[in-house]
Amino acid sequence: MNPLTSNLTEEKRKQLCGLLGDVELTLLYKASVHGYKASAFHQRCDRQGPTLLVAYNRSGYIFGGYTSVDYAQSGQYITDQDIFLFSFQGKIPVSSQVSAEEKPWRNVLWTADRRAQLMENIRKQKPLTTSVSHFRILMIGPVGAGKSSFFNSINSIFMGRITSKAISGSAGTSLTTQFRTYPVKDGRAGKPLPFVLCDTMGLEEQSGAGLDIEDISSIIQGHIPDRYKFNPITPFQPDEQKASKPASLQEKIHCVVYVIDATKISLMSDKLQEKLTTIRRKVNSLGIPQMVLTTKVDEACPDVEKDLKSLYVTAYFKTKVQEVSSRLGVPVSCVLPVKNYSQELELQLNCDILLLTALQQMLNFADDYLDDVCPTEDKPK
Repeated sequence: MNPLTSNLTEEKRKQLCGLLGDVELTLLYKASVHGYKASAFHQRCDRQGPTLLVAYNRSGYIFGGYTSVDYAQSGQYITDQDIFLFSFQGKIPVSSQVSAEEKPWRNVLWTADRRAQLMENIRKQKPLTTSVSHFRILMIGPVGAGKSSFFNSINSIFMGRITSKAISGSAGTSLTTQFRTYPVKDGRAGKPLPFVLCDTMGLEEQSGAGLDIEDISSIIQGHIPDRYKFNPITPFQPDEQKASKPASLQEKIHCVVYVIDATKISLMSDKLQEKLTTIRRKVNSLGIPQMVLTTKVDEACPDVEKDLKSLYVTAYFKTKVQEVSSRLGVPVSCVLPVKNYSQELELQLNCDILLLTALQQMLNFADDYLDDVCPTEDKPK
């Protein structure tokens, strides 16, 4: 465990004390020691009087804020006439910056041949089960995490140009209000590929907002039709005739993918994490394989923004993948970072390879599930 000492230099500590008057600073909380959850922060910092918050980003910049009013979890607005924000010019050394000699913690071939091979493998990977024509992949995640953008990105790769078929954006509430099932064609006039990506309304912290957990259960079991409009207050109610008859394996979900914004992993609230844990338990009980996509990797790390190939070299993203694994209870091997297309006008090789690698893993998991649940007579001889 890291020692409870501040990373502030003596010079910068004196500068901050000069802003505050004749004071002594006492370190209450250090995220690398006590954890990155909001509850850990509040446990040590609530009702401690005037408080100075100092933060460091991955580029080494120092910034923060001061409040003379106690931190508390009252949920009420606070007025503070003495509050201020600050930042220091210059940077501090950052140990996670990438060295050319560092060994990758995952091996990836960043070549055009590898992209072509992944695309060909995906084209050919059809369910062996005769009653199922395509794999159904369900995307679940918080508002703005990038579920719809992932479909758009995969669709763009196989169309050979940037597309925007699914509604996506960065609004504070979910832009997806319907359950959508998106097939992907192999080119504009090509045949449908052997998978369907199912998009859902975004998860939100508050009860009665965002996707209802009961709706997720109905989707997984194949009861909710395409274009069903979600109602956060009232879960989907199938009619009695349909409810009494189980959906076919073709209509059910074969793999569940949680989509998490890499810039918000450490900021995930306890309520949202609890929702995801509840969903995970339900999906586990149904025996459906699960994996995690971490999106916006370029926004989370300046090294990756400069060069996407540094993703599996920088120690920063290794710790992020481990953190997601720990928070959601999935193996590290089931956490795959990707960069969706958002502002680009042209396809990019390295971006495609990450996206296609993630999709390939989803199809592998779905294939394993179908192989496990299908009776022998439903498989080719």
